[in-house]
Amino acid sequence: MLKSELRKIYKEKRSLLTATERMKMDDLLLIQFQKLSLDPVGVLFSYCPSETHLEPNTYLFSTFLEHMIPGLQTCYPVTNLSTLEMKAMLVNEETEFQLTSFNVEEPVDGTEIDPKEIDLVFVPMLICDASGYRVGFGKGFYDRFLPLCRKDVMKVGFSYFEPVEKISDTHQFDIPLNFCITPEKVHEF
Repeated sequence: MLKSELRKIYKEKRSLLTATERMKMDDLLLIQFQKLSLDPVGVLFSYCPSETHLEPNTYLFSTFLEHMIPGLQTCYPVTNLSTLEMKAMLVNEETEFQLTSFNVEEPVDGTEIDPKEIDLVFVPMLICDASGYRVGFGKGFYDRFLPLCRKDVMKVGFSYFEPVEKISDTHQFDIPLNFCITPEKVHEF
């Protein structure tokens, strides 16, 4: 199936989940994420979950890592809509966030981190396929950002739904996930 078709289907499927169902699924995602054996992580690149997009609660996963890994540095994206590029900004408890025009919270300021320093990336997605290729929201921010990271950077996506068999219109610039965490299991690619 094409990305555009999958994007439409899985946006609709997310919209049919109640807030209670999503909270339960977020808890199950956390349980599955806790099963993941990660290489040493010093720098995490996360993102603020968008209520508008009904995204999984990434705060649960980043908070878990912050408790498990003393000294973990956490970055969040700052996007440029005119160039469709983003940079990683180091955040702390003092960091202020603002809502962007596409309803995503981003840090107002902070220290930019070289993408090569990032060990683990939480990659937003709607659905992925059995090979780890994902359908995002169609702007290509992560497709441009991930090649700037080290080849061994760990890429993890969180989905309320199990992977589909195949996304038919992947291209050479698409970068697959290493793991997709669903409420039922950890998918490794």
